[in-house]
Amino acid sequence: MDLTTITSPSFLKSLSKSELETLAQDIRTFLIEKCSITGGHIGPNLGVVELTIMLHKMFDSPKDKFLWDVGHQAYVHKILTGRASQFDTLRQFKGLCGFPKLVESEHDEWETGHSSTSLSAAMGMAAARDIKKEDNYVIPIIGDGALTGGMALEALNHIGHAKTNMIVILNDNEMSIAPNVGALHSILGRLRTAKEYAKAKEEMESLIHKIPVVGGKLAQTAERVKDSLKYLVVSGVFFEEMGFKYLGPIDGHDFEALETTLNYAKNVEGPVLVHVLTKKGKGYKPAEEDTIGTWHGTGPYKMETGDFVKSAVKGPAWSSLIADTVTKIATDDNRIATITPAMPVGSKLEGFAKAFPNRFFDVGIAEQHAATMAAGLATQKMKPFLAIYSTFLQRAYDQVLHDIARPNLNVFIGIDRAGLVGADGETHQGVFDISFLRALPNMVIMMPKDENEGQHMVKTAIDYDGGPIALRYPRGNGLGVPMDKELKALPIGSWEVLREGKDAVILTFGTTIPMALEAATQLATEGIDVEIVNARFIKPLDEEMLHRIMREQKPVITLEEAVLAGGFGSAVLEFAADHHYTATIDRIGIPDEFIEHGNVNQLLEEINVTTDETMARVRKLVPLKK
Repeated sequence: MDLTTITSPSFLKSLSKSELETLAQDIRTFLIEKCSITGGHIGPNLGVVELTIMLHKMFDSPKDKFLWDVGHQAYVHKILTGRASQFDTLRQFKGLCGFPKLVESEHDEWETGHSSTSLSAAMGMAAARDIKKEDNYVIPIIGDGALTGGMALEALNHIGHAKTNMIVILNDNEMSIAPNVGALHSILGRLRTAKEYAKAKEEMESLIHKIPVVGGKLAQTAERVKDSLKYLVVSGVFFEEMGFKYLGPIDGHDFEALETTLNYAKNVEGPVLVHVLTKKGKGYKPAEEDTIGTWHGTGPYKMETGDFVKSAVKGPAWSSLIADTVTKIATDDNRIATITPAMPVGSKLEGFAKAFPNRFFDVGIAEQHAATMAAGLATQKMKPFLAIYSTFLQRAYDQVLHDIARPNLNVFIGIDRAGLVGADGETHQGVFDISFLRALPNMVIMMPKDENEGQHMVKTAIDYDGGPIALRYPRGNGLGVPMDKELKALPIGSWEVLREGKDAVILTFGTTIPMALEAATQLATEGIDVEIVNARFIKPLDEEMLHRIMREQKPVITLEEAVLAGGFGSAVLEFAADHHYTATIDRIGIPDEFIEHGNVNQLLEEINVTTDETMARVRKLVPLKK
């Protein structure tokens, strides 16, 4: 079938089982081909092909509301709702978003890029439906990994208590990004293998239904027997105790099983949970055989072999550099422990986990717990390294404030993917952490100019005993600079002058340093002499250097790959105001808007964070030389 001719999922209503199977194969072939060029979340989407087809066959979107938790498994949904022709632009600048997007389609009911949100949003939609006396189904689709998020459990508790009509689809592939961990995962494991219970339960329910409805002791006894059977065969059937009608587990690749179960679910009063077992990466051998999450989300790859297409890089991956340096120091420092919220692969902590298994903790998709656990470790004179993406650190803000910064505990926060991340788009851009961390007392924030300074900043963070310290590092690879063999701690709050200049000064750090240096080089050909400062400590500022710069009355430009509101440039403005300096200060950074998906360089060009813009700003501030 030519998938680009699909305009609406309504065509599914009339398809036979064999036609559905052919469609599923066509979709898998399409996804494998398209994602080999654009990259994307290929594993999750290959796993939900049959499930997505049957949801759209059995329900009526957009009247019925589908909420895709996390959203990275919505490619099949996008194909079936008329967007196949746009897949050549998937995750590209101005192209098709890799997540559900309200402005893309009326079928996208919920935007998300973080896990564990669908159930709360579904409760809101169902409540609105009931208030307005409307008639539609609300169907959140949530993965087993996302259930480890506290927000999902809060929502389950509320939905079950309120007895809200809702069909929750639990897409259970035994993995989130990395293999799942935790007690809830074990509960699901018992449910997956509880065939004896499912059969006995069915027989017992059949018997109970034959009992005359007289409300007598016999019926009560039968219900007690049923409950006892439940605990006897499957210890802790979690969802039924939460107030849900539990259906499953069923094969998520079996059209007949899906149809039968979804038909039954549509007629259940109150909340029902359909437990669907799927195979992540199904239909593509390299993705099917992945056990550590490599094929969760990828760049381009060779379709025939599954080999990844790697671009030319100069230096080590930033995540590897930071994790490897922590591991190196941990060899001689037993205080160091690492914590990750389900990102051991992304944060490159596999080496630490192998070397020090008793000091490595993957807590699952539970960022709040990860942060406060780090605080608990710190109270016992340990030195926890919390490796977390900038976009996910947002979810633990109260814990960083209340449990780490307020009691001034020695927690080392590694902020991975700091700055623009590109193809994942606005839900994942790591551009807010400076603003929300800078406001916290006791917090130190730093970012290196290159990987050599990065390894020294790891040493700085581990040696620092003055409270919490955060090290920002970007997605991608370093510059390929020579690496010092001996690690050294940097003085907290110290900046360095990278280039002398008498006409103006650019204060910058991290990924924008090359941009500033290039601008200064080009401006020098015009006779404009610009000083470049590596403002590697974003908090505290190097006040001694700032006093010198402000007294010289040179125009100051701050340059950052982060939001301007409350960012580094704001800190410099505050310093000038507090000390009554009158130097001219201009700021370049990310404007007050969410930045969508695309190549990072394209995005920077779009928002005028470029070498040319930096040069133009300097020219406006520096008097013309004759």
